[in-house]
Amino acid sequence: MPSSLKRVFIVFLFLLSISSSKAQSFIGGTMGGRTGVHYLLTNPAGITGSKMKLDVNLFSASGIISNDYVSVDLTDLDNFDQGFFRSNSLDTSPEPLNNFVGNLDFLGPSAIFNLDERNSVGLSTRVRAFFNLNNIGGDFYQVISDEDSDIENFNLSMEDLRGLIHVWGEVGASYGRVLMETDEHVLRGGVTLKYLFGAGGAYGSSSILGANYSSSNDLISTAGDLQYGYTSGFDSEDVNFSDVSSGFGADLGFIFEIRESEYSDSYQLNDHKLRLGLSVMDIGSINYKSSHSFSYNADATIPVDEFLNKDLDQVFEENYQGSEFTEDTRFGLPSSLQLMADYHIHSLFYVNLQGSLSIKDHGEIPVSKIMNQVTITPRFETRWLSVYSPVSFREYSSGVYWGLGVRVGPLMVGSGSLITNLISKNSQSADAYIGLKVPIYRKD
Repeated sequence: MPSSLKRVFIVFLFLLSISSSKAQSFIGGTMGGRTGVHYLLTNPAGITGSKMKLDVNLFSASGIISNDYVSVDLTDLDNFDQGFFRSNSLDTSPEPLNNFVGNLDFLGPSAIFNLDERNSVGLSTRVRAFFNLNNIGGDFYQVISDEDSDIENFNLSMEDLRGLIHVWGEVGASYGRVLMETDEHVLRGGVTLKYLFGAGGAYGSSSILGANYSSSNDLISTAGDLQYGYTSGFDSEDVNFSDVSSGFGADLGFIFEIRESEYSDSYQLNDHKLRLGLSVMDIGSINYKSSHSFSYNADATIPVDEFLNKDLDQVFEENYQGSEFTEDTRFGLPSSLQLMADYHIHSLFYVNLQGSLSIKDHGEIPVSKIMNQVTITPRFETRWLSVYSPVSFREYSSGVYWGLGVRVGPLMVGSGSLITNLISKNSQSADAYIGLKVPIYRKD
């Protein structure tokens, strides 16, 4: 299974180079007054008081990757046809402890329905994949991945090295309610209870792993400990949901609004002056029975060709002393704290501030972890048209990421990093998204 971990890592790195057109993310597009069913992704309290009587998602897809090692010039993609590390558009910033994070999110048939002015319900289906790699030496990774690497000698120590891949699906039932209401204020609450079905995952860790590379004889010496494991069935080339494990999860959120002085109806076009939101998302885990686990003493000197020509599990088995055992493994969801403030500037113009903070540590193996991020999004919003331009600061990526998104009737498309990736020659993060739904609006 470590070979699968390596394959997926390389795939995610390659997605970084093309994601301005292929990967997706809803950054900046989930906090408008007509967000509808997509509010379930950030705060379930948002489904009550919605401008929609009924909102049905047909299909939406999102994705993002961020790192502090690889920088790419996305305006020169033709150079990537000879291989990722051979591209002239690639710039690396190797550190003793580099980090990578990525996720894909597919929202399937889902809907929210306003029962009345105080109560709303929702149903959602979703498939998600997370990838985390923390505290890996950049030079170490390139040497064992690129046969034409020109890296000189190095000696580094990787403390708390962690890696994880997890793929799972969700079916959620949501309920939102107005908890308190006056002419000037309203407090809403919401909860989503989720049944989880896991396709499986793989994980690896080391409390400390030293690596010493000699370019003269192309040998790499490692020292320390190494543990890895994978769920039953996840060692195959094709990951599917034919043999799933179950679990339960939950999302909980609240929204407090200060209304415009001239409005007292929850469903007016511009009813709030300031909207504040707080939610805890992705509480829960999936338990996998009889996972395969391995523990190795990683003291060995190995030709680099071993890493380049063999799967990682072969390298481990042939060069390291270790043991294998089976155990039940619990994979934690990427629990996060979501904070939001939405301010009505004037007429059809708003500005939104959103913070996404992981409340899980990558050391809690195996657990997925979101990328910490702060996003400021000005937007223009009408019933059938929204235009928004998010500006975000992202963990593991230097600089500021500026994007553009649009909602035209049932279609939503955009990217939280589009503009930055078009003008920057050193992009460390990329995303884009698309969504198609059927909104049925209330009468204002």
